[in-house]
Amino acid sequence: MNIIQDNLIVIKKEIEKIALKCERDPNTIELIAVSKTKSVQQITEAINAGQSVFGENYVQEGVEKIQYFKQIMPNNALTWHFIGPLQSNKSKLVAEHFDWMHTIDRFKIAQRLNDQRPTNMNKLNVLIQVNISQEASKSGVAPEEVADLVQQIITLPNLNLRGLMAIPEIENDFDKQLDTFKQMQQLLQSLQADYPFMDTLSMGMSGDMQAAIVAGSTMVRIGTAIFGARQYL
Repeated sequence: MNIIQDNLIVIKKEIEKIALKCERDPNTIELIAVSKTKSVQQITEAINAGQSVFGENYVQEGVEKIQYFKQIMPNNALTWHFIGPLQSNKSKLVAEHFDWMHTIDRFKIAQRLNDQRPTNMNKLNVLIQVNISQEASKSGVAPEEVADLVQQIITLPNLNLRGLMAIPEIENDFDKQLDTFKQMQQLLQSLQADYPFMDTLSMGMSGDMQAAIVAGSTMVRIGTAIFGARQYL
């Protein structure tokens, strides 16, 4: 029995069910399998089950996995998202290896990623992380500061600004989850008037995926429900 394969089937069916219930096209919602701390064997199981999009939180661990799969599966087109906080001294590794970066919260990081992106690679897709719950302990830009950061990032030729990302405060009440995610949706919609190319909302994890999809998420980041409980390195 392949537990990871079974879990992926369940998650994809759940995404489809939620999307159809709120009259959304399930194909507009991308499933990012959060593979942080997971072994290459577990990721291989997910790949064999049809999953090709993965999210990593730790730079060095993520780079090692990207290099491993490029070597053993050179013809398998995988997409790698960096979804964790990024220190300036590790930006070069993200710029050189990842396809997406979700957690830009200051122009300095965006500038470094732009300058360090290899010229033979496609533009790095980036998202601005919004501290939508205004938590002191969380990374992210305050909602009222997002527009200024957008104006700065769009001047960088090697970055492709795609939208917004959020990790809201943990909340078990569905209505409260939905309210927070709708704030993100409204923020993106307000930006789309001037920046119609911003088409991505990365929000929703194993515990709040339903509310995120109802509110308009286009990327859900699911780890535990696919791979099981976290394994701490």
